[in-house]
Amino acid sequence: MKRLLMTGASSGIGLEAARLLACAGHQLTLLCRSQERCEQTRQHLLAAGADASRIVCHAVDLADLFSVERGCQQLLAQGQALDGLVLNAGQQRAGATAPVFSAQGIEITFAVNQLAHQWIATRLLPLLRAGEQPRLVITASDVHDPATGGGRVGQPADLGDLAGLRSGASFVMLDGSERFDGDKAYKDSKLCNVLLGRELARQLEGVMPVIAWSPGLVIPRCREGFFRYNRQSNPVGMALFAAVARDLLRVTESVQTAGRLLAALTTEADYGTPGFSYWSNRLVRPGLHRFEAKATSPNAADFDQASALWRLSELLIGRCLDCVSRP
Repeated sequence: MKRLLMTGASSGIGLEAARLLACAGHQLTLLCRSQERCEQTRQHLLAAGADASRIVCHAVDLADLFSVERGCQQLLAQGQALDGLVLNAGQQRAGATAPVFSAQGIEITFAVNQLAHQWIATRLLPLLRAGEQPRLVITASDVHDPATGGGRVGQPADLGDLAGLRSGASFVMLDGSERFDGDKAYKDSKLCNVLLGRELARQLEGVMPVIAWSPGLVIPRCREGFFRYNRQSNPVGMALFAAVARDLLRVTESVQTAGRLLAALTTEADYGTPGFSYWSNRLVRPGLHRFEAKATSPNAADFDQASALWRLSELLIGRCLDCVSRP
């Protein structure tokens, strides 16, 4: 039995991975964005046959650094070692031309997909270090790489010199651009995720596996989960895109397969080599994906960029937690 903590387990591939891991007898601590989502997730897992004593859900809103900090404080106070930390939550606002901001005034794609996860990793690293053969898994995406199919559509991922993050102001794009592009913001956040894995592996000096991975294009049929914001803003367009991608072009991956891959990355010995690795569930031809270790984009292999992103993000988190009155 492994003691695992996961974000983004209330829907999509995270929920499917949690179901598989729970039914395999692992101890799960799941961070969900609200108490309602905690209860829904718990009931789903119990209905699937999970042991109630091995499922713990905490309401932690990744769009609010105070909520993240409170959750981390609670977990640190409990002191239970972790054998796996799975940073899986994410959101995408493709097509959006106006930014949405987090509780601390940070563009929400970056705040949720990257910043909250860096802080969780920072705060809970002592629990992970205390675990038995621990590993860290980060759900990224091939769209971080402009050479891939998804990465070359629209504006490519590119953080520039992190001018937006360096400015200390309420930036809308990490590269400092004042024109918001929801699709690029998502790609940039996935590039950040891979760089986060690079930096954590460097800091950990090879003592545990740090895995970043791409599940492929996964479009759940339900209205909740990763694509919920796109469905709300453009339900007809999203439904058409999903139908064409999934049923006509056959370029998508199923929630079940992607969830199984995430569960495997979290626990199986085949993925237990210490140090950084990137795994991609890449489309080979319509209807067929191949899951294998791949090189990241050159930008995602830039150790100086990874270090700068970590340092500037750490400063931003510090300012947010220090200068705003705690609720």
